Amino acid sequence: MLAELFLILLFALLGTLFGILTGLIPGIHTNNVALILLSLSPAFIAGFGFLVAFGVSPEFIMLLVAVMILSCAIADTFADFIPAIFLGAPDDDTALSILPAHSMLLDGRGYEATVLSAVGSFGAIIFGFALLLPFRFIMGEPVSLYVLLRNWMVFILIGISALLILTEHDEFGHRSILIATFLFLLSGVFGFIVLDMPMSSPLGVAALSSALFPALTGLFGLPTLLLSVSSAPEIPEQKTEMRKISKKETTASILSGSIFGSIMGFLPGVTSAQGTVMSMLARRKKGNEQVVVTLSSVNTANAFFVLVTFFLIMRPRSGAMIAVQQLIPLEAWDGILMPLNLVYLLLAVLVSAAVSFFATIWLGRRFAQAFRKIPYAKLNVTIITFLVVLVFAFTGFVGLLALLVATCIGLIAPMYGVRRSHCMGVLLLPVIVRMMGV
Repeated sequence: MLAELFLILLFALLGTLFGILTGLIPGIHTNNVALILLSLSPAFIAGFGFLVAFGVSPEFIMLLVAVMILSCAIADTFADFIPAIFLGAPDDDTALSILPAHSMLLDGRGYEATVLSAVGSFGAIIFGFALLLPFRFIMGEPVSLYVLLRNWMVFILIGISALLILTEHDEFGHRSILIATFLFLLSGVFGFIVLDMPMSSPLGVAALSSALFPALTGLFGLPTLLLSVSSAPEIPEQKTEMRKISKKETTASILSGSIFGSIMGFLPGVTSAQGTVMSMLARRKKGNEQVVVTLSSVNTANAFFVLVTFFLIMRPRSGAMIAVQQLIPLEAWDGILMPLNLVYLLLAVLVSAAVSFFATIWLGRRFAQAFRKIPYAKLNVTIITFLVVLVFAFTGFVGLLALLVATCIGLIAPMYGVRRSHCMGVLLLPVIVRMMGV
């Protein structure tokens, strides 16, 4: 038993390290990371096959790969705020943090934004563990909320999409609502087309040939980078001191974000981007600091609760869970006691969250200290070039075409001042239409 716990700890640390590294690379989505690790699982199993001689079963080695994938996904939700804050290069889950985080960066408070994001993420983990049993009884038996809502799921998704669109407002009346509707529908049509397009990697790695990579990179990553290059803002020296932040407001932001993150964890096609907007709509105060805390808590809570949901409704709600499904036998959590595999995975989550919390704060301080010396415009051009090369390497010329179209669509939101979350129509609209059986 001690040997198994040691191996869980070791692979959780390996996954955390990998998740921090990938979180620092703009444009690398956690779903793609999970597929990469899944494709490498035979190599891991072969490399650690010697453990069989020490009484470790091949099935447990598969579990260790799953532990690494999940730890990577959790760590990524911590570290991916650093490029979003300092480089303006988000993935879809941190896209909404760009404006408040960039405002704090321009005020010399990039490090403070990093600390707040780490606090929000770790707070969501604490919240998740505290509500494990209530979540199990509400979503599973005896309340069985998911079963009750399953037949109404399509209307829930339509309602969420409509709510996000109708809450847009500006000084020109209903212009923002019309633009948001157009952006949602355009992204949805793009999703119908691109998600069924055959893509092949020139590297010959099938797991990387996912249309999601160029689509999400174009919709959420490149537009911000391109606008940063064109505007070339003057970045002040970054402070490493923390201002006094209301503990009451921060706790409320964590609770609000975690609740909506848990809800998003079992709704298909809905991500933490929508959860963030909904949680902020439920809050009165929407200062930059609380937006960052809320978004980070939604992001991490979503990653946490898709794991719990996986064992409750037996359906994966993320790329990480799809990969885990291929590695371990799934045992439903239908009693008070958890399945052993869920216990192991939750232990990995706790280890990953603790390490990622301190690593994110440490990296945020280093970024803040070195940021003034980095040529901002040249760095953004380098990142753009890197992402384009990465898309071509993973998805070929078809992926480049998808990236170009997605970038054009993604530029609509910042140019017209509407929320980037409407671009999630790329996933939501196809899900809604297919659930309606159209």
